[in-house]
Amino acid sequence: MMKALSDCHVLVTPTSFGKNDMNLKTQLESLVGHVTYNTTGKPFDAQTLSELIIDVDGYIAGLDTIDATVLAHAKHLRVIARYGTGVSNVDLDAAKAHAVTVTNTPAANAKSVAELTIALILNLIRPIIVASQDTRNGGWMRTDGFSMEGKTVGLIGLGAIGRETARKLQGFDCHVMAYDVAPNIKFADSLNIEIVTSIQPLLKQADFVSLHVPLSPNTFEMVNANFLSQMKQGAYVINTARGGLVDEKALYESIQNEHLAGAALDVFCEEPPSRENPLLQLPQVITTPHMGAHTDGATNTMGWMAVESCLAVLRGEDPPYRVV
Repeated sequence: MMKALSDCHVLVTPTSFGKNDMNLKTQLESLVGHVTYNTTGKPFDAQTLSELIIDVDGYIAGLDTIDATVLAHAKHLRVIARYGTGVSNVDLDAAKAHAVTVTNTPAANAKSVAELTIALILNLIRPIIVASQDTRNGGWMRTDGFSMEGKTVGLIGLGAIGRETARKLQGFDCHVMAYDVAPNIKFADSLNIEIVTSIQPLLKQADFVSLHVPLSPNTFEMVNANFLSQMKQGAYVINTARGGLVDEKALYESIQNEHLAGAALDVFCEEPPSRENPLLQLPQVITTPHMGAHTDGATNTMGWMAVESCLAVLRGEDPPYRVV
């Protein structure tokens, strides 16, 4: 017999959940029997999660590692509602085997991630961070920067976030190129975006290469030594998608050897990255803590979408935004 919603235990692990809208927590807590929140400030590893998941019915998940071991311990779990778009941290085959529904929140954070992408590009070409620190320390440095006007931005992936990034680039008088396995030609034509059928022409021409594709076996470490060698001398890489898209050692070597001018990374293969990660030692690399979706608009939308999906499954209904 299906458990009543009022008897269900829901685990919520995104630390930004309800931060900008307390009604979200109030609504969830009023409908289910018990809610457990992540108070550690960071994603759970598989070992920690295996201990927490045992009596959980619904799981609103952040960037935690949800592997087959975790799912084997989840004796009552019926739904994993991902707070975000990516599901690369979830073992989808294991979830399916355990009859656990997985959902996500498509496009909820698109505008926010696109805004961060633009901010990172601007910080790469105008040394705002360094200049600010120098001014605070009593300096008055003369800086050299670059204008966006006339430059080429190459977008790899023209999904929801890629499209939002392209829209926001329209005011900078730059040329936008895009590669996508199934591009929206109508959208591209409306913004005068040049669509290429292979990545190579984009790499050869782009001053900035910005990644907007999901992590999958086909895209894992797609930004490798061969990819980087084809990029324009003095270009930049921006990654606000997933850390696993980039071979970090190859990126470090390309910047260290002065083939690339630098990079901006909101995501890493290991999060948080080790202090020994050599990319953190390069002044040409801007690093941020996977903050692309952390705005009031994005977190509120993701939160409500995730709650809607989680509660739908616990009620026995078909959820919106089902992945498996």
